[in-house]
Amino acid sequence: MLARHSHAGAFAAIVLAGGYVEAGDTGRHRVVAGDVLFHHAYEAHLNRVPRTGAEVFVLPLRMPRAMAIHGRIADPDTIVRLAERDLAQATGALLDQVQSRATVIEDWPDMLAQAILADPNMSIGAWASDHGLHPGSVSRGFRQEFEISPASFRVSVRAQRAILALGEDKALAQVALTAGFADQAHMSRVLKKATGQTPKRVREQHAQVGGSADPRAKILSELS
Repeated sequence: MLARHSHAGAFAAIVLAGGYVEAGDTGRHRVVAGDVLFHHAYEAHLNRVPRTGAEVFVLPLRMPRAMAIHGRIADPDTIVRLAERDLAQATGALLDQVQSRATVIEDWPDMLAQAILADPNMSIGAWASDHGLHPGSVSRGFRQEFEISPASFRVSVRAQRAILALGEDKALAQVALTAGFADQAHMSRVLKKATGQTPKRVREQHAQVGGSADPRAKILSELS
């Protein structure tokens, strides 16, 4: 298993062979060859890979994620070949070809993650009660799947909302309130911990490269 980690730039993970389960700031996704997971900058996740492993092509994106998180393409090898010559052309082809895949809900950790993503201000205790679960069991069970507690997941969701909103022309105080933080100072502390950057610096990165990684940094990796 690859423990929970984050990337400084936006990217698409294209599965070429095998499969794995990813659990992170956008929920839990089960992917196989031909699937694509889009990630925005500083998004954190873990990967559970079977013994057979998985082959993944990581395509840096010079843009914030502005589409479905989980998609599928018919011919991932074509994207890889294009990326060897022109990353911009490969990105365009990927966005043209990808078909959205619906999030699969298999158990209550999936349900809770999606509920928090829909409303980061929700009461986790009330959710547990509504589903006949003990709050302590919910915290332990969720942590087992995501490596963080539901409360920490909620903070991460708020942070990701703020990071994306910083790409818009909004006052920092407005971004903080919209994302669910108590105030701008609270948002600044959380973003500094999550990204190592101040909100102002994150905004500057949006302006420079759309929150992306180095466009030369294409990576072909084996997960095991």
